Amino acid sequence: MKTLHIFAQTNICSYIMRAQNYDKYPAIPVEGSVCLGWELIRKKLHSCASGPLFVDYYTGVFEEDMARELGSGFARVIRMRDYMKPEAAVRSLTERFMTDDVLFGHVTCLQLEDFFDGKKLCTLKEELKGAGKDTLVIGTGAALVMPEGATLVYADMARWEIQQRFRRHQVCGLGVDNREDPVSIQYKRGYFIDWRVLDQYKDTLFTKVDWWLDTNTATEPKLISRASFLEGMAKAARRPFRVVPFFDPAPWGGQWMKEVCDLDRSTPNFGWCFDCVPEENSLLLEVDGVKVEFPSVDLVLTHSTELLGVPVEGRFGKDFPIRFDFLDTMGGGNLSLQVHPTTQFIREQFGMAYTQDESYYLLDAGEGATVFLGVKTGVDKEAMLEDLRAAQRGEKSFEAQKYVNQLPAKKHDHFLIPGGTIHCSGANAMVLEISATPNLFTFKLWDWNRLGLDGKPRPINVERGSKVIQWNRDTEYVHAHLANHFEPVARGEGWEEIRTGLHPAEFIETRRTRFSGTAPFRTADSVQVLNLVEGEEAVVESPEGRFEPFVVHYAETFIIPACVGDFTIRPCGLASGKECMVIRAFIRFNA
Repeated sequence: MKTLHIFAQTNICSYIMRAQNYDKYPAIPVEGSVCLGWELIRKKLHSCASGPLFVDYYTGVFEEDMARELGSGFARVIRMRDYMKPEAAVRSLTERFMTDDVLFGHVTCLQLEDFFDGKKLCTLKEELKGAGKDTLVIGTGAALVMPEGATLVYADMARWEIQQRFRRHQVCGLGVDNREDPVSIQYKRGYFIDWRVLDQYKDTLFTKVDWWLDTNTATEPKLISRASFLEGMAKAARRPFRVVPFFDPAPWGGQWMKEVCDLDRSTPNFGWCFDCVPEENSLLLEVDGVKVEFPSVDLVLTHSTELLGVPVEGRFGKDFPIRFDFLDTMGGGNLSLQVHPTTQFIREQFGMAYTQDESYYLLDAGEGATVFLGVKTGVDKEAMLEDLRAAQRGEKSFEAQKYVNQLPAKKHDHFLIPGGTIHCSGANAMVLEISATPNLFTFKLWDWNRLGLDGKPRPINVERGSKVIQWNRDTEYVHAHLANHFEPVARGEGWEEIRTGLHPAEFIETRRTRFSGTAPFRTADSVQVLNLVEGEEAVVESPEGRFEPFVVHYAETFIIPACVGDFTIRPCGLASGKECMVIRAFIRFNA
């Protein structure tokens, strides 16, 4: 705790200022009105439906509560779950994608129709052609049996809220009651099967949904119109925006984010902040003064070309390929020693198109901060692997410093970590992790004799890790190619830009721009992700007036859609007349 005390005393003044500014609930203002509460929502839907009402939804909603609240006043309530295949058949259908691994599955190729009894579904569809206003059809897949012109409601669900409900064992998977499964198994089914199937299905519904329902806060349901929803997505696709950051404790977590981001001081630590992972984060629309929450992947699905850019969409489809997140070990401990798979391995083993190449940008660093990166030159490969296996069996501690380079780390350092590179952040560091999007594929090799937050050992993957460690990434290689390679690329009046990476094996390019005046940028038809890594405030503006000025604060990550074209950033507010810095990531096509 001595380190934490020194850390807190030396930084508390700047923390107070920054904690007042960091926006944890950024929202996009949208025209329209909101129905709040089940009674008003029920009345609104009853009044607008000219025939049967269809309520479709993502997994993770509280099905029984919704059926009870919306079913009142209907003579007939049809539950789509009753038309699915038996649970045993669904488990058999999905077994090859779940695999027997505790963490990793294989990306599914299934579609939603595969989960239903085809004959029952066809019969129901015919029956509903003549149904009246006294019929409610509710459940995932309701739109599959909806006649043309019927009223459709979609209850969407943010993945981070789904994961909280996993932890409380409250919700079922697609076609299975897996509430009693370990959280890791529930997440695996969601990641490899359910969310893949339902995102593909939801992508067919955006032009059909009449009303969008937000039940992320179960006691505060909110309903908005199709027009408000689509306006929100369209506005986000044409201007800078932020997704909703999500903070989570970790076994190694620290104290920095509590102060800078103004988080709950009673929580022991916060290790993670996911502040640009559109598959996981939420997007808030502010409608008539009320914030309504939707998965930010909805924006990727509805406006992929405008958001990503033609070249990026052509390469990645409707996947957002850049991820920013925080790893806070200030006053905490080392991350697990780990390695990410190579591209070939992740394709063959898990069905993923690309791997989790990444980098560590030091947003801040305390005394003695270090980063473990690459193997030491001349390391005995077999001896290292045997020591890792012995540590995994609990026979000894692994001497990481004997085998892995431990580099001193200071504020604004940048360490590149292409797949296959052994690495971890040490204690007393505040890392902005910039990486490709796959966010599950970490092979932990050593966890410092530490238990997870659930009091159990975290899964170790020495054997998988041994198949992907790039042993040629040794001390000389790390210094020559991975640690702090800064190259000036452009400068003008009041600004200077340097290239900080990434490695040639990685498809993400990063640039850091220092500015005291107005710095010019161009998207060049690629989505841009930025973080204000120095300075209290800055404003993003369009020279052509394409969007309203957008203010960002210290440590906030923000996204610039590809279609924005030219934009500028300059200090403002508390930072007026001072120097600021942003780190910027985009997709590299000329490597």
